[in-house]
Amino acid sequence: MKELGKTSQRSVAGAVEGSVSSDQVSLIEIDDSAAGQRIDNFLLRVCKGVPKSHIYRILRSGEVRVNKGRIDAQYRLELGDLVRVPPIRVARPNEAAAHVPVPAGGFHILFEDEHLLVIDKPAGVAVHGGSGVAFGVIEQMREARPQAKFLELVHRLDRETSGILMLAKKRAALVNLHEQIRENRMDKRYYACVHGEWSSDWGRRRAVKEPLHKYLTADGERRVRVQADGLASHTVFNLIDRWPHYALLEAELKTGRTHQIRVHLQHLELPIVGDAKYGDFALNKALARANAKPGIKRMFLHAFRLKLTHPATGAPLQLDAPLPADCRGFIQQLNELRTGSNPETTLHG
Repeated sequence: MKELGKTSQRSVAGAVEGSVSSDQVSLIEIDDSAAGQRIDNFLLRVCKGVPKSHIYRILRSGEVRVNKGRIDAQYRLELGDLVRVPPIRVARPNEAAAHVPVPAGGFHILFEDEHLLVIDKPAGVAVHGGSGVAFGVIEQMREARPQAKFLELVHRLDRETSGILMLAKKRAALVNLHEQIRENRMDKRYYACVHGEWSSDWGRRRAVKEPLHKYLTADGERRVRVQADGLASHTVFNLIDRWPHYALLEAELKTGRTHQIRVHLQHLELPIVGDAKYGDFALNKALARANAKPGIKRMFLHAFRLKLTHPATGAPLQLDAPLPADCRGFIQQLNELRTGSNPETTLHG
């Protein structure tokens, strides 16, 4: 492909502090701050203001090259890679970004040392900017810690999911934690309140191994569905409590696919309460009304426990995030509406 205009070469730091050029090809050399990151996530980071759908379009078309070769969206960058980014119209610092200052993150910290930072992310907060979101957790934490030389997300949580979110403070920690995730050596547990009837045939435990396929809608929105040729996926659901038309489940992730818990529960015809993508939209609207009982205005999905090996010391580490007040309130309302005795639901941690 013929390159338009002059080529601008810079480091990752320079690309992030400024923006990718709108009128010329940019060549970005990968340093420690981006090594190990997927190319699509890297481009979303440096191409501020560019729609996610456009990022994937230039990846599919081959306009983005690494070391002069074509790559796909899953390619992981390596130290010293030279990334070619075509001319892209992006927001300049004196345009949209100037009107949306990034606030310093004030999230509740569950654990921190020189290698790892773990926070309890509230529902409604994106983990990073992009797709109409000016900023997320990672931008806020970097704003709060301008002296930090390295700070990267280890994994993601959906915007409406609350709970445990890990950030790496050193590249070696990031590489180690990604290895633990790939090898399924982390134990991730979530609470999900669902609408529907838990089948008596399932007992207290139900494993789902339906393959999942990720796709983009016509307007560029990311979605997932059960599909025979999708990626192997495995979730185990444990019944904690149930009420007429509702159940509280513990979800245990055996794989870490996008929207895995949400789509597996949709497949079981047990959509998560408040799920705006895969849930019961009429029910969600009714539950969000003022004075609704039971009532809740968010998706009831919370990452409450994570067990892993410390990336530097090798010691076992368990992290817990208590169920948020709005979710506890919803459970309390279900208990009050239940006929007969109303024992308190026992939650782990």
